[in-house]
Amino acid sequence: MSIPQSGGGLIESFDQLAGYMESGCKPRQDWRIGTEHEKFGFLEDSHAPLPYDGPRSIRALLEGLRDRFNWQPVLEQGKIIGLSRNGANVSLEPGGQFELSGAPLATTHEVAAELQNHFDEVRAVTEGWGVGFMGIGAAPEWRHEDMPVMPKGRYRLMTDYMGRVGTHGTQMMYRTSTVQVNLDFSSEADMVQKLRVALALQPVATALFASSPFFEGKPNGHRSWRSRIWRGLDDARTGMLPFVFEEGMGFQRYVDWVLDVPMYFVYRDGHYINALGQSFRDFLKGELPALPGEKPTLSDWADHMTTVFPEARVKKYIEMRGADVGDQAHIVALPAFWVGLMYDQGALNAAWDLVKGFDIDTREGLRVAASVSALQGEAGGVKLADLAREAVRLSAQGLAARGYGEEAHLAPLQASLATGLVQADRYLAAWQGEWQGSLAPIYAAARL
Repeated sequence: MSIPQSGGGLIESFDQLAGYMESGCKPRQDWRIGTEHEKFGFLEDSHAPLPYDGPRSIRALLEGLRDRFNWQPVLEQGKIIGLSRNGANVSLEPGGQFELSGAPLATTHEVAAELQNHFDEVRAVTEGWGVGFMGIGAAPEWRHEDMPVMPKGRYRLMTDYMGRVGTHGTQMMYRTSTVQVNLDFSSEADMVQKLRVALALQPVATALFASSPFFEGKPNGHRSWRSRIWRGLDDARTGMLPFVFEEGMGFQRYVDWVLDVPMYFVYRDGHYINALGQSFRDFLKGELPALPGEKPTLSDWADHMTTVFPEARVKKYIEMRGADVGDQAHIVALPAFWVGLMYDQGALNAAWDLVKGFDIDTREGLRVAASVSALQGEAGGVKLADLAREAVRLSAQGLAARGYGEEAHLAPLQASLATGLVQADRYLAAWQGEWQGSLAPIYAAARL
């Protein structure tokens, strides 16, 4: 999840809210790829989650990366909670999921190299510790009470609120992991087209990258339990955003939606001030109960924008948020898939043609079907396997048109399309077969 935003002065005009998003517009030659992935740390001897403190811990790993590889520490109340270096960040999710938010890069080959370097540094620091990391969409065995709690004020507030507004919020926070890519747009019209395609094809990403068929020690009836969790979290700030497909969609329409989402907090002087359930519209009028008489800054607006969690999200760029994290090849395949569709106009136009006839029920039905059945799912007469096959074909064409040879990174997805089986299907088959109903082997099988 996001770190506190910075760099914005007092909001003096309502137009600044949409202007914040519009300021992200870039010419094509400046478009970049920002890849983020989360992973679960565990102790090899007990398979318990990696704690925050101790000789084998998240804190020790952060300090080791800081001391050995010139990362700059990010502190909250004197405790190390993240790192930054050359445009990249390392941060912590609520249950200790260890996240790399990569630097803005030009090609997916650079993404692959950055990822490999990150894993090399993590392994160098943790050598001899008896710890590992696994790329899987949901913790297969751990229960809520097993999870460590990271020393971040934002998460303390969110944990309380999530427990009151939905059925699965704390599961999302503490026991899921994702991979996402952040991509640029050139104009308002470009943002709208990309966001529409991103939302409509997000079920394809959910299906192709599904890796979370187990939860609390047993099969959960879904290929992506992580995706199922997001459907029971907080309807006010999640979902497929039907308004995006309506006439008149643009920066301002997205702003209007975000303004109607209840607030979590305001960040001041290193502290998170509880504003749970309060209105950013009241904040703009100087009537926020948490800070009476005070008006927001653009940094406050940027913070608030990080507390909405639709399947694709807009800030100064678009985030693709529908995929479970997986093995190293799948982590790179995710940005490759979306770059191929989004960064070549021909592929983007063809992708829109592919999905523009879907109605609200079909888009939502595909979202559910992807969670439950991955590539075997269908809704509204649309088979996810067929939709995914066409989307990956268009992505490969888009990548080929870029001329960097990036289409090679789609290989894991093409293999899944050839067999109809995704990571979750393979885990389930192993559990039913060679693992003989045990989940102990999954820590090695999903190890990064």
